[in-house]
Amino acid sequence: MTKRTIVLTAIIAGLALAGCQRKDDEGPTQLTGRLFVFNYRVASASYMITLKKIAPIPDGTMAVAEFENPAGGDPLVVQQKIYSFWDKITLESPDLRCVRKDHPYSVSIKLVDASDKTLQTIKTQVRSDLDQTVLPTRPLVVGPAYTANPDIFKSDGSADYGKDTACPA
Repeated sequence: MTKRTIVLTAIIAGLALAGCQRKDDEGPTQLTGRLFVFNYRVASASYMITLKKIAPIPDGTMAVAEFENPAGGDPLVVQQKIYSFWDKITLESPDLRCVRKDHPYSVSIKLVDASDKTLQTIKTQVRSDLDQTVLPTRPLVVGPAYTANPDIFKSDGSADYGKDTACPA
């Protein structure tokens, strides 16, 4: 083999490998995190998905996320404008009800540019390691000073955290 053949072979192999590196990440972002956030103080649960920018994102791009509704029914849809200078993108669902431990919940994210052309589609699943029954049904605190919620913490010293009975088994 000549020196030129070796160099050309190395360049072609490098280009082939470079082309393969982004195969799993077709598009300008990479999925970096997916979890459920339980906030016991305000009695809420939500999905949180994080993406890392790995290529330029055109101005006017929107993320459209569809989260499976743990309570059943239509998916919960969130649209969020994505700014080209962001390095990290965080998508959060509205408050949820009925999250069950170890159940796989589907999430679909689509990045679309200003002309509604799809730049990237990401499909994933999120599992919780907690059941939403660990949360009270009403916020533990109210107001800006985190005052104990009088609907939960009674004047006689008892507490009623409630129980959500509307969730499917």
